Amino acid sequence: MNFDCRFAVAVMAAAMMSGLPSVRPVLAQAAPPAATAKSDAPVPQKGLATKAIEAAKSAASAAGDILTRVPCLPAKGIKDVPGSLPRVAHRIAAGEPVTIVAFGSSTTVGFGTSSPAYTYPNRLADQLRRKFPTADISIINRGMGGQDAPEMMKRFDAAVLDANPDLVIWQLGTNTVVKGSASDVAATAALVEDGIARLQARGIDVVLIDPQYVPAVASKTENASKMVKLIGEVARLKNVALFPRFEVMRQWHEDEKMPFDKFVIGDGLHMNDWGYACFAQLLGDTIIASVGQVKAGVEVPGNVMTYRPM
Repeated sequence: MNFDCRFAVAVMAAAMMSGLPSVRPVLAQAAPPAATAKSDAPVPQKGLATKAIEAAKSAASAAGDILTRVPCLPAKGIKDVPGSLPRVAHRIAAGEPVTIVAFGSSTTVGFGTSSPAYTYPNRLADQLRRKFPTADISIINRGMGGQDAPEMMKRFDAAVLDANPDLVIWQLGTNTVVKGSASDVAATAALVEDGIARLQARGIDVVLIDPQYVPAVASKTENASKMVKLIGEVARLKNVALFPRFEVMRQWHEDEKMPFDKFVIGDGLHMNDWGYACFAQLLGDTIIASVGQVKAGVEVPGNVMTYRPM
């Protein structure tokens, strides 16, 4: 089944499911009392509305948490490297409070979403709280539109370090690819390395997120390629986690044949609700897997070379 079919089925199921709460009370009131004697009256045939409701219930049961997860496939050919977030995993597993700072630019702010609830930090927080309902998990959104590494480092102490986080998810690179030069791209490495070193000195887990694969970025072929490579090399050099967003989204478009308008808004730069939700899910799935390892008694290494959420 191709993406359009999968997506259409999921959306139809979700749409039907969303109407169930208002229908169920009506059905309960309409149910006849228990029979006290045999009746020769013909059994009424199910109407189209009843059949549709029953179909929706069946879809709801089969779809699981479709209202909280989007029909989002992981990228292919990207190996999973487990155990990349030791501090946050141990703290969740131990029932200790966890603070996560989402640091970045407009895609961290959530530009393009239809509601603040659909930003990736909020979607991620919801996912982790559903999985760990007794955990005390806080995600602080410290995104600021239009910025990249030089501007981010000027507010690094106040926005990140002062929050005393257990995990920093650092999204960067897009604005430099779109607006900057090759020399600007090259200058990013030293700034990010400095920021990571300051986080590691405090024992804070780090996830780097490279640019999104969207028309405005993909059209800057040379800069985009250099930035993605640079961020990957910094992650390997500093032994921190990397979320390969560029490659994940590239596969949505090129391998899954998703048109850009399925996950990008009209400006050709920012993701829509679906794009942010899928991005958050893949990230959250790996945090959950890392916690599962700790609970299972598998020792999580402090350093990993790459971070693969699929």
